[in-house]
Amino acid sequence: MTLIESFINDLTAYHGTYTQNPWADTDENYEVPHAAHIRRNQLKLYLKKRIHRASILLIAEACGYQGGHFTGIAMTSERMLLNLHPCINSLMILGTQGQRTSRHDSPYITKQTQKEKGFNEPTDTIVWSSCLNAHLTADQFLLWNIFPFHPYKKGNILSNRTPTDDELAVGLTYTQKLLRLFSPKLIFAVGKKSELTLTSAGYDVIGLRHPANGGALLFQKGLKEALMKNKVT
Repeated sequence: MTLIESFINDLTAYHGTYTQNPWADTDENYEVPHAAHIRRNQLKLYLKKRIHRASILLIAEACGYQGGHFTGIAMTSERMLLNLHPCINSLMILGTQGQRTSRHDSPYITKQTQKEKGFNEPTDTIVWSSCLNAHLTADQFLLWNIFPFHPYKKGNILSNRTPTDDELAVGLTYTQKLLRLFSPKLIFAVGKKSELTLTSAGYDVIGLRHPANGGALLFQKGLKEALMKNKVT
């Protein structure tokens, strides 16, 4: 078993209340058979493509239902993996064709575009595009979440909620394992939850405004300035 496979096995062991584990849980109401297996494989390909290349780590808050929930990859949506995104494609992410795990015929997915093309998350687009526009190559940066699982509101798995302090503490242990695998030169904390969790644990991070809720331009500006200051671009 490789170090990446061992790490993914550790991820699959987690189960929490009102939390979907992309690499362990499959919900037949929304997902294709063996969805968790597909997502484990996609995360493996994603990490393997970057393990000796990625020097920059961006850590946001938690997995979202329009992104990592269905792809198994932080801040990455299905349309990117299906080559239905205008800027990001599966070769950049995995090095091969990706798969969707949401059901195109699910009666619980009501938006027609989501049924036809899979899910899309605006924040994912901003993060990926900002990194590429800052002249980073796709395998030079690694995306993660301080709580890597998907916390949702009671009774609605297609929703997002803020992770609790206890969940952030659990998530930190997985992030620490990831850091031991990659040893990045720069760590960006995307949003205050991520920044406070990491700095409280003694990590030296660069805080960035989360791109959601009108923060896109500040995120882009902060990322670009920090990369220039640290002579990455």
